[in-house]
Amino acid sequence: MSPTVDVVIPVYGGWEHTERCLASLAAQTLPHRTIVVDNASPDDTVAHLRAQFPDAGVIEMGENAGFARAVNAGVAASEGELVVLLNNDVTCEPDLLERLAGAFADARVGSAAALLLRPGGEQIDAFGIATDATLACFVRLQAQPPEAVARLDGVPELLGPHGAAAAYRRSALSAVGGFDERLFMYAEDLDLALRLRAAGWESVALADARGVHEGAATVGKQSAAQRERGGFGRGYVLRRYGVLRGRAGLRALVTELVVVAGDLAISRDAAALRGRLAGWRAARGLPRRRAPQAARDSAIGFRESLRLRRRSYAIDR
Repeated sequence: MSPTVDVVIPVYGGWEHTERCLASLAAQTLPHRTIVVDNASPDDTVAHLRAQFPDAGVIEMGENAGFARAVNAGVAASEGELVVLLNNDVTCEPDLLERLAGAFADARVGSAAALLLRPGGEQIDAFGIATDATLACFVRLQAQPPEAVARLDGVPELLGPHGAAAAYRRSALSAVGGFDERLFMYAEDLDLALRLRAAGWESVALADARGVHEGAATVGKQSAAQRERGGFGRGYVLRRYGVLRGRAGLRALVTELVVVAGDLAISRDAAALRGRLAGWRAARGLPRRRAPQAARDSAIGFRESLRLRRRSYAIDR
């Protein structure tokens, strides 16, 4: 028998995206329950939800509580053996949930990643995430054609699912404490993937579980808000995992100096730096987390990491 499945969708406005996402879920081949967590949307999302999708559960946070906190609230209100997390700007192929659920027949699997395509289907948006020695997060196969999946051969190595379309075993989420609510937005999927790997859970990526991801529908591509939130996650991870004290500390420091300087030169603001400093301060005094060496992809060297960052920045502008 297939495991029971709950889908959790955090939203902050963007009803047109949410409507398409829910319509695609209504066509799924696997029975499931849907829970939409509203972060005090500035539009009439909740009214539309109740009128057009009365079977969907709705949680009203009453404020913009952030991605991680909203997801945790949705997970707490759900009961399924599996929890599938979707961004509201993802539309799913009809068998996406069924394909993802099939991966959990292996008791060692704690999470599963879908293959997300960009609008038009000619480029990959994400096929899970990977990390280098400094715990910098990279989206696998970003902007490559879908055929690249057949040539992947494990490089870059999968760490865990991309947060826009991720399936988790409930017992695995419970064992590691769910998403870290200090991370308002960005790096929360990286942090969770590292903790799941440290706890012994495996992750798989499924090329036949497909969806289309609009991308950055909430805060805007390369907006100051997006870059500051991303910087916060980076600063938090660097301190929480003791990266600067480890073997990759010098490399991490040099990389961050290059990235922040480049962002300052291009964007003419200090959003990336402000975010990193705030994230670093937020991790002060917290217990150190462990990132297993096996979770890091040794194939992503210093130059490759800079190349991947430049490519990601250029794609999102």
